[in-house]
Amino acid sequence: MPAMTEPDLLESRSPADRDAALAEALPHQIARAQALEGFAALRDYEAQEITSRAALARLPVLRKSDLAAAQGATPPFGGLAGPLGTFTHVFQSPGPIYEPGKIEDDWFRLGRFLRAAGFHGGDVVQNCFGYHLTPAGMMFESGARAVGATVLPAGTGQTELQARAAADIGTTGYAGTPDYLKVILEKADEMGLELAFSKAAVSGGALFPSLREYYAERGIDCLQCYATADLGLIAYESEAKEGMIVDEDVIVEIVTPGTGDPVAEGEVGEVVVTTLNHDYPLVRFATGDLSAVLPGQSPCGRTNMRIKGWMGRADQTTKIKGMFVRPEQVAELVARHPEIDRARVVAGRENDADTMLVRVETSASDAAPFEASVAEVLKLKGRVEIVAPGELPRDGLVIEDTRSYD
Repeated sequence: MPAMTEPDLLESRSPADRDAALAEALPHQIARAQALEGFAALRDYEAQEITSRAALARLPVLRKSDLAAAQGATPPFGGLAGPLGTFTHVFQSPGPIYEPGKIEDDWFRLGRFLRAAGFHGGDVVQNCFGYHLTPAGMMFESGARAVGATVLPAGTGQTELQARAAADIGTTGYAGTPDYLKVILEKADEMGLELAFSKAAVSGGALFPSLREYYAERGIDCLQCYATADLGLIAYESEAKEGMIVDEDVIVEIVTPGTGDPVAEGEVGEVVVTTLNHDYPLVRFATGDLSAVLPGQSPCGRTNMRIKGWMGRADQTTKIKGMFVRPEQVAELVARHPEIDRARVVAGRENDADTMLVRVETSASDAAPFEASVAEVLKLKGRVEIVAPGELPRDGLVIEDTRSYD
């Protein structure tokens, strides 16, 4: 098993010290963004006033669709980053969406996760993330280099060659999707090869408890992280394996899907991230993923906020009666009526026809004023049901589809 790892100085800061550092860094980061063509929407705000999470929450949310539209108008980065020549790499993700990158100085910050997972100098890392167009392979390679490890840039596929290389080189660490290491191990068993893997750093898919247990039984400690092509490392596990610890160079907010409004601690919502990366200063970037804050601090000594990990997708866009209903529309409905605390659209099926129920959480007793807004905002007529404050589930859903497609 990898040795227990001590948190670095940033990871072990007191919450007060972290907040003070945030108050100093945020105005500078907002100013960097405001200086770029693509962040025109931020110029209505005074950068020096954005010194806290509460102040940050007043800024608009940037979505993938906004990114794609900006890049279409101003390729390749939509005016959200510096000139192409200032970066060592440019990547393409599905969309297509282009992301800048650098290989030096652990630009994507995966080194912090690999250290927490027990990787160090002397390790040989079999990096099974892709190197073709998308950045995952380079992200984990730069992280491995940051901890002093040697990298086998294995990429994906050719499992027999992967198993042979692992045996011949004596690779000690694996980086890749959670399930592919099992494929390599099983191929090595079939070939009669002895492998030396003792640690694994995974991302890009679900790490099921049964799979983690399988690796543990083979002497491999497997930890996972949450990272994206746009933001780099967002959160990561430590040996404590109690939630994911937010990286020190990002600010994570959990908001009601379709809005920029933070939810109460512990409630499920969309993950919105502001990065402190000077080269690519994404501000309040909506990941489209659902998660929730895990109260308390990790017993490993890392003191930053923890999240529960991936809990689904925030883009709950659903077609009802042939029309798409989006979380942003539900948010607009709530915004029109201050007396509504929350709303939830429920798509159903009755007599071979779609139905739409809009449940509104309010102290009001008359649903009539809301019905006209439902038709106007959602572009569909539906039944409105009033529920008492606090009655709607805090599970991150604003559109629930109860129809059976069997």
